[in-house]
Amino acid sequence: MDIVERFLNYTRFDTQSSDSSTTTPSTEKQWDFVRYLKKELESEGLDDVYLDDLGYLYATLPANCDKKAPVVGFIAHYDTSPDCSGANICPRIVENYDGEDIVLDAEADIRISPSVFPELLNHKGEDIIVTNGHTLLGADDKAGIAEIVEAMVYLKNHPEIEHGDIRIAFNPDEEIGCGAHNFDVERFGCEWAYTIDGSEVGELEFENFNAASAKITVTGVSVHPGYAKNKMINAVGVATELASLLPANEKPEATDGYEGFFHLTSLSGNVENAELSYIIRDHDRKKFEARKKQLVRLCEQINEKYGRKVVKCDINDQYYNMREQIDPVMHVIDIAIKAMEKASVPVKIQAIRGGTDGAQLSFKGLPCPNIFAGGMNFHGPLEYLPIPSLHKAMQTIVQICNITAQYND
Repeated sequence: MDIVERFLNYTRFDTQSSDSSTTTPSTEKQWDFVRYLKKELESEGLDDVYLDDLGYLYATLPANCDKKAPVVGFIAHYDTSPDCSGANICPRIVENYDGEDIVLDAEADIRISPSVFPELLNHKGEDIIVTNGHTLLGADDKAGIAEIVEAMVYLKNHPEIEHGDIRIAFNPDEEIGCGAHNFDVERFGCEWAYTIDGSEVGELEFENFNAASAKITVTGVSVHPGYAKNKMINAVGVATELASLLPANEKPEATDGYEGFFHLTSLSGNVENAELSYIIRDHDRKKFEARKKQLVRLCEQINEKYGRKVVKCDINDQYYNMREQIDPVMHVIDIAIKAMEKASVPVKIQAIRGGTDGAQLSFKGLPCPNIFAGGMNFHGPLEYLPIPSLHKAMQTIVQICNITAQYND
């Protein structure tokens, strides 16, 4: 089985997670895939293959040299985004991409166009895996899983490439922010690790957003609209009023780079009750804390206006910028850079406008930057995966393992 066949095989499994679930994994169908992965790792000859009762899968490729090398790890998540269906995925390979629009569904006029996604032209002449335009592809992060497994098989079949003990792990529910919550760092037993969960070839990320979620509830007063003057408090109206008070230029659609934002993810309700859900993001910790205080202050302002507690705001931190934990161990970045260079991959160091399991794991004592997996346009039906990117990610993993074996020389 080659890496392309391995990835395509993984897309047969619907592993969509659910943020409304109270179980781990959040969906029963994730179990089908991780149990399959367990059997695959065993059949490929890995050691210490262990699947815990929360769906976290761990395994080891033992060292093939006598050097006292650090134990390095590689991690990927097997759930796919709740934003788009992951069922009945129909992948196909566009051979020798010609630089024109890729038509996914001619009848529905669904296409990936370089006029909208100019980065597609970086892959002209390559074979590219796409969907039929009605589901996501699942390269986030089944490409990462395929690359890690293939790298372990490659190292096993090429004993001339020296490496120390290598640990791998696959986890559920990253897409709903819970992937690292039950990750057993002690069992994993690594000095550092890498999540293989980035996008374009060459991406290396060790900065991410500080992140929080905010749930705002509005309690109104319902009165017959014919007699409502000075009596009614329309909860939906108050909710939209509050939303309008946040800066219009600090939304996701108006920001990039290191700019943070407030993102209204849902608004629902009626005259009596309404609810807003926000996510708050900023790379800078001080600005992040200021954003949370700003939202609380606006809620208090609304309450003062109406002379009662109309609005209640609950804010919960989700994860923090891993840069704080990576700065003291920058050798893990240096090794990744050298590995990419050896694999002929152009290095693109950038900050993540999001988060990875690696952010939470870094704060649990496992420094864990993020490396590209190669897929593009994640979380939607226009997702695609250039096949050379699969190979480049796999080769980067192999090189990291070999370089780490020389680390204490």
